[in-house]
Amino acid sequence: MKLSILMASARKIIGQLRLLGIVLLSSLILSGCVQYQVGVNFDSPNYGEIVQHIQLDERLMSLSGDSAKTWLDSIERRAKQLHGKAKRRSDREVTVTIPFKNGADLAEKFNAFFHYVDKENPNNLTETDLPPIESQLSLKQNNFLFLVRNRLSFDLDLRSLSLISTNTNLAINPSSILDFEFSLNAPWGGRSIEKAENAIPAQKQGDRLMWRLQPGQINHIEAIFWLPNPLGIGTIFIILFIALGVYLRDRTAPTPAVVGSGQ
Repeated sequence: MKLSILMASARKIIGQLRLLGIVLLSSLILSGCVQYQVGVNFDSPNYGEIVQHIQLDERLMSLSGDSAKTWLDSIERRAKQLHGKAKRRSDREVTVTIPFKNGADLAEKFNAFFHYVDKENPNNLTETDLPPIESQLSLKQNNFLFLVRNRLSFDLDLRSLSLISTNTNLAINPSSILDFEFSLNAPWGGRSIEKAENAIPAQKQGDRLMWRLQPGQINHIEAIFWLPNPLGIGTIFIILFIALGVYLRDRTAPTPAVVGSGQ
């Protein structure tokens, strides 16, 4: 009787240790699977670029290389459809650059990229694909005389990554699956607004604001930054040039002679 109880206890302990081993192994395999860096770079109110750098871990490639390659190929197709370009640095790393011409164009292309549907294979989903991620970016621009005030807002819902641990019955930390970084580069710098719900803090590095997003959570990013207004500055230069021309014309114009009265 005592022997059966001891054997049952031993099997229970072995089962727990086995489960713990699976969890630790899974965490090791999935640690840093996807490194995703997104940057919005402004050169002026009328031109900028969306730059994305995606790098997959070697262990992920060895476990599901075909599916990972398919995902990177789809990223390249997204960039081309949005008049951008993609540079494949290796079989597991790609850099995407998408130009935009104003705030409305930025929001349209950014949201289209993340809400992309493969027209060739609309139902092309694999077990290794990341779960659907909801995102929405907006940018409001207000023109002043010499400056343009920009207010950028970006919401990213990464709660779906928590479903991975639920579906696999493993306690996997979502942050070990995806390392997501969002940055904003503006010539005159900017400041982060952290008053809204789910707002995350930013780190400032010169003219660059950087946010490290939290997988498994709702992330809200908001920032205000200023850019020079080329139209307003050009208008002022034209006015000054015309005023200078009028001034020089009046200074160099000959003085009309005064005709005296005869005796």
